[in-house]
Amino acid sequence: MFFLLTLAVILLSWIFDVYGLSVLQPQTGEVIRVQSLLSPEGIRWLLRHVITNFTGFAPLGLVIVAMFGIGVAQHSGFIDACIRRGVRRPRDPWRIILLVIVLGLLSNIVGDAGYIILLPIAATLFQSVGLHPIGGIITAYVSVSCGYSANVFLSTLDPMIASVTQEAADRMNIAPGQTGPLCNYYFLFVSTFLLAFIINHITRRSLLPHLGMYAGDIHFNGYKQLSRKERRAMLGAVFAGLLYIAIILWATFSSWGILRSVNGGLIRSPFIVWYSVFAFRLVIGLMGMVYGFASGRYRTDGDVIEGLTQPMKLLGVYFVIAFFASQMFACFEYSHLDKCIAILGANLLSSASLSSLWILILFILFTALVNLFMVSATAKWAFMSFIFVPVLASMGISPDMTQCAFRIGDSATNAITPFMFYMPLVLTYMQQYDRQSTYGSLLKYTWRYSLVILLAWTALFVLWYISGLPLGL
Repeated sequence: MFFLLTLAVILLSWIFDVYGLSVLQPQTGEVIRVQSLLSPEGIRWLLRHVITNFTGFAPLGLVIVAMFGIGVAQHSGFIDACIRRGVRRPRDPWRIILLVIVLGLLSNIVGDAGYIILLPIAATLFQSVGLHPIGGIITAYVSVSCGYSANVFLSTLDPMIASVTQEAADRMNIAPGQTGPLCNYYFLFVSTFLLAFIINHITRRSLLPHLGMYAGDIHFNGYKQLSRKERRAMLGAVFAGLLYIAIILWATFSSWGILRSVNGGLIRSPFIVWYSVFAFRLVIGLMGMVYGFASGRYRTDGDVIEGLTQPMKLLGVYFVIAFFASQMFACFEYSHLDKCIAILGANLLSSASLSSLWILILFILFTALVNLFMVSATAKWAFMSFIFVPVLASMGISPDMTQCAFRIGDSATNAITPFMFYMPLVLTYMQQYDRQSTYGSLLKYTWRYSLVILLAWTALFVLWYISGLPLGL
């Protein structure tokens, strides 16, 4: 699929280059023109960058580091102990479904960790209560991706998006109003419960009946009770994890504050960037290592190294998929097709003569469409904000309202786009339980989630707009 998408991008770049497609970047005033990948320079670029396209693939390093941590936690028995502790006896499977959904919706507190860590755990949790493990992967994936903007807490994305909105308002000399990290908090707080209800309903009524019973080779070992030594080891591992988190928080919010930015703030600080990228992955491996030594499973550093290498078989499949995906992403970015199509659509939408509410609805739908081929929320908002914040402000729509509409469209279609950075990893997890899993089978299960969430979330936004309730703090 990714190879065919790469060929399609190459062909489209050639066609649009022949017709001279170009747009004006509103932020910088730069003229962006489609670059053909079939031109001599395009061919030379592709041949020179095949390796660096792969090694520079955005989620590659994150996945490898996270899988090291997960490998130790799984090999030491820590993850299995947590699951056995959580399901000491057969429980209502519907509670497990709700637990996975809630964890997925809250996972954006630590960035993209939900894609890497939660999906395999969700598969085991579903299987432990007699549900199809692929159902767990899909439920967790939809919760993380479609609920990427919704949360009851402040996420790592909130300050980043808010800072771009503030910059766009300041540059265009617009009164920014409330454009802080919590400017959409009330709306996104309520949205979390709406999305949880929708995902839970579709999972129970549609997904699980369609998947049926799992008849694969991977089996759950049952509800073996934890021994006293294992319970002590788990408590020690949890204590080590909490101590680690406390040290990180102290290094950020104390007077020392080395993890804050140079101006003392949190936006683009080491705490926001480093914690979401690396620290949370490290704590999983740390807890697994502590559990391994405390339980007697580990005795030397060689045992830890064995745990670190355990995920390599799974990563082998991921590397193959990621290689072709990385070429497709790199070709798409080089051609400038994503920016040209998005800016053309944005200019067309901003020129429409409609009421403010209808413009906002069309903006949500347009963002959901753009999100199918340009999935990075910060990159997308970095240029869309400089078009829509001033245009909608001239209609009396505040920047925080525009930002809120953007975040609905930006999240709703995450689960169905083939351009999702973590799509190779999702397919790798699914192929553990079903070798025939493809993007087509994933799309067959997820399209209903995206459609219903987009419509229901937009309806909630319309009601919120009409009622005049504040969006946040």
